[in-house]
This record gives sequence, structure tokens and C-alpha cells, in this order.
Amino acid sequence: MNAPLPKKLGEALLDMGLLSSDQLRIALLEQDKSGLPLGKQLVGLGFVSETALRDALSENLGRASVDLAHAMIDPAALSLLPQETAQSLQVLPLHYDAARRVFVLAAADCHDLPGQDRIREMLRLRLGTAVELEILLAGESEIGAAIDRHYGYALSIDDILAELENQDLESAQGQSGPSVVRLIDNILIDAVKEDASDIHFEPEENFLRIRYRQDGILRQIRALHKKCWPAMAVRLKVISGMNIAESRAPQDGRVTFSVSGRPVDFRASCQPTLHGENIVFRVLDRQKGIVPLERLGISERAQARLEQLLARPEGVILLTGPTGSGKTTSLYAILNQINSERINIMTLEDPVEYPLPLIRQTSMNEALRMDFAGGVRAMLRQDPDVILVGEIRDADTAVMAFRAAMTGHRVFATLHSNSAIGAIPRLLDIGVTPEIISGNLTGVIAQRLLRRLCPHCKRAVTASPDECRLLDTPDDQSAPQIYQPVGCAQCRFTGYRGRLPILEILRIDNEADELIARRATQNELLHHARQQGFQALAEDGLDKVRSGVTTLEELARVVDLSDRIAWRRAE
Repeated sequence: MNAPLPKKLGEALLDMGLLSSDQLRIALLEQDKSGLPLGKQLVGLGFVSETALRDALSENLGRASVDLAHAMIDPAALSLLPQETAQSLQVLPLHYDAARRVFVLAAADCHDLPGQDRIREMLRLRLGTAVELEILLAGESEIGAAIDRHYGYALSIDDILAELENQDLESAQGQSGPSVVRLIDNILIDAVKEDASDIHFEPEENFLRIRYRQDGILRQIRALHKKCWPAMAVRLKVISGMNIAESRAPQDGRVTFSVSGRPVDFRASCQPTLHGENIVFRVLDRQKGIVPLERLGISERAQARLEQLLARPEGVILLTGPTGSGKTTSLYAILNQINSERINIMTLEDPVEYPLPLIRQTSMNEALRMDFAGGVRAMLRQDPDVILVGEIRDADTAVMAFRAAMTGHRVFATLHSNSAIGAIPRLLDIGVTPEIISGNLTGVIAQRLLRRLCPHCKRAVTASPDECRLLDTPDDQSAPQIYQPVGCAQCRFTGYRGRLPILEILRIDNEADELIARRATQNELLHHARQQGFQALAEDGLDKVRSGVTTLEELARVVDLSDRIAWRRAE
């Protein structure tokens, strides 16, 4: 009996419930104009994810697929296929079985027969024998990322720098030539590959320092001759849309690059300094910035309290914390979890960092003279169910957010305060009355980010007496085992790899509303919150130390542990 013929891609996705007929019709209309393959068109429109497309193609064509993020790559196979060939054909060597003469590779298009013939001929010349190809399906951006990760960019940056040293850049009057263009492109690509959140270009008197912020800590990665900076600065300002003729006033810009086959946004800021213009690029990688809520690393206790807040159909939920504490990532994770076709979610941000499907996102625009308060007023006429206000900066914005909650909307917003309890006096300080806050505030979440110990090299040690006191170890128990950083190639010899959040979640109930209405002190609010199971940032962090995922030194870097002692005495 003959095997059934594979369905067309659109039909297969419809049958699998991954695509609606309306979405397919839109994609086909766009495909007529773009000429792109249907799969790439669907991913570009955001109708299906690349992973879902890969799995659907695998099932429809009866071919195996591979997740390159977790695949083991054979260096011997990489050496058999040049990087230029892998990039041009969008394939990645995985393994070579010499006994069977089978070369396994990942490809986004398994029907590229001319490309496969080219690879066979290249391997025959290199190995002196004919080989068979085994094709595994993978996403195009996955292949691009894997090529960058396994073939590397360090040598190309060094080669470009050597080329620049032999050029007379100072006489170029700020014109950025091909070498500067390639250098900037490679630095941005390298920063994405190294999981940097920010890139700092810092001119000193005699040289240019380039630093990456990785896991919240700045690390110098290059020092260049000062003659390179004028041309580099021009290039950075051009690609981010800044005025290259203006060098005495701060400027902001933005640019999107395709890195490893996926779009990555960079938010730019230029600031005049004593030795020249200081430029910082914030890396906004959508693939890493939009994280499912369950993968944020929140403790089970905090997750349960957060779900209590999200169960309320209306009210204001505030997120507090300093810049770089992960507030935006947490807010997007929350919105992504509640997002569906049944509700209308609208946001007002300054600026929009990550575009989300189904969500109406508005970026603040000073040219239109629209502030947060005016933006909320306008959004309320758009029939929203959920509103996100990027930041509450003044009384007008705060009052509009609370009035939206009064009319049955769920409102999320950020506010600058040092703790969840401190958000209440902060609202009072900017001019919001207790009568408006009481009954409309659902809860406050304070957040910080801790570096996570590298699992490959962390070392267990016995806690000292002082550490035991901080960890609340009973006197009749032996000292517990905690962990310290060591450093290895996996963590760039820092001892840490990645970050995780610690939270304190203040849930506002009826009694807390009464305390707010009569302007109770922070100690009174804290005492009531403790009775309801409130856990401070330091306590959540100490739980992470006890579980071996971070260190006391890292916790003390982020949280003032003396606050915990003071709070315990206040009890």
C-alpha cells in the first residue's frame, strides 16, 4: 500500500490547529507580493512560531527534526564544511559517521537538491569517498544562531582591528568605511551571542573602552586606539537614526538587525562627555526577553502569591525596582500568560521594547505631546480589558491608572520605590489620595535580579557561624552546606551564569485597605502583611542561597541584609 502524499503546508497547519483560515488567506496574499516561501511568510507575520513550523513540517513530511539549542555538535563535522558554505546554504553539520559514510546535517529546507549535491561533492573531494546525507529539519534562525555559536566571530573582529590599525582613520573626517561597518556589525553580533544586555562604547583620553553588561555586571572586552572612535561613533549614530552633525546634546535612537536569522532590536543613547560622545546600546533580544512565566525562576511560594493577584478581575498591580531589575521582562511574562483572543490588552510604554502578538502597544511620542495620563485617557476609549502603563511618574498618571481600575479594568504599572511596602508612601508622596488607592490597589511586587551560580563549577562549603545566623540555622543543628563560585570556561571564569529574580509580593486585602485609608505607617502595614504570609526580598534571596543557586555575597550585593534584621526586630 502506498504511503499517503504529504499535504500542502497550509492545509497541514490548519488540520493541526496551528493556523486559522483567515491567517492562511492573509499569508497567501502577502506571499504573492513578497515571493517568500509560505513557511517563512507565516513566521514573518507572527502567525506561527518557527519551532511550531519545524515540528509541523517534520510530521507532515515524515522527517526527523532537531532542536539545535540542545544538540551536540561534532567539531570534526564542522571542520568538513566551511562556514561560508554553511551560511549560504543555511545548513549546520551535526555528525559524520565514518563507518557508515553518512554525514548528518540540519537544514531548514530539505528540498534544496542543488545545495545537497554541492555538499556531497565538497565532502567527496575532502574525504576521498562518496558519502550519504541525512537531513534533519531545523528552524532557519536556529541554524543561523548555531552557526554563529559554533563557528565563532572572534577571529573576524581581530582581523578587522588589524586592518583598521593600518588605515588613516583620523584623516577620514568621520567617514565610516567598510572596515568600520564590519567591525560595528560584528561587535553587535558578538554581544548578542555573549548574552550581553548592554554595550558601552566609552572614550577615554587615549583609548576607547568597550564593555558588555553580562548578568548585570559590566566587563571590559576590548580597548581600541582612540583614532578608531570618530568613525565608529558616526557609524553607530547613522544606523540608530541619530543626527551625526550634533555632538553637544544627548540623543536617542533605535535600530533592528537580523542576528542569526532573527530580528534583534538595539536601543541607543548618546551622551557628550569630556573625551567625546559616550554611546550605549541596549540589546533587546525578543527571543530572550519574552520568557514564559514558569521559566522566570520564581519560587513556588512567590508563584502562588502572584497567581492570587492575577486572579483578581480588576485593580492595579504595581511592579517596583531599580533600572535593570527585570520589571519589563516580568510584566511581559505576565501579559503573555493572560493574553488571548478573548480580551483586549493595551500598553503605553516609553519606548516599546518587545512587540507582542494580539497586544495593542503604543510608544510614547514627545513630538505628539502625549504623556502617560493622556495616553491612558485615550486608551479607555478603545474598549480595553487590561492596561499596561509603562511607568507612573506623577499624580495625573497615577490617578488615571486608578480610575481605570475603578471602572473595572485590570491595570499593570511600574513605580520607583525601594520595596513593596514603600510603594504606598511613594504614591501618597506624588499626590495620590488614600481614598483613591484604597479599594483599587490589588498588590505590589518588588523585584531584584541575582546572578545564578554556574552549575558546572560551583563548590560546596560549610557555612560559617555568621552565615549560619543569617540563614536562621538553629543552634542545635550542624552548619549547612552552601555554595561558592569558582569559575570555568562555561561561565567566562566568573563563577556565575544567568540570573534569577527574587520577589516580595504585597497583597492588599480589606484590612490593608483600611490601613491605607487612615494613612497607617510602614511598620503597621508590614506587621499586617507579615500576618498574611508576606516574605521580604532578603528572605526570598536566602531561600535561593539555601537551595544552592546563588551566594550570600551576591545577595548582599543586591539587597541590604541589615533591613532584614531591622524588620525581624520590628516584629
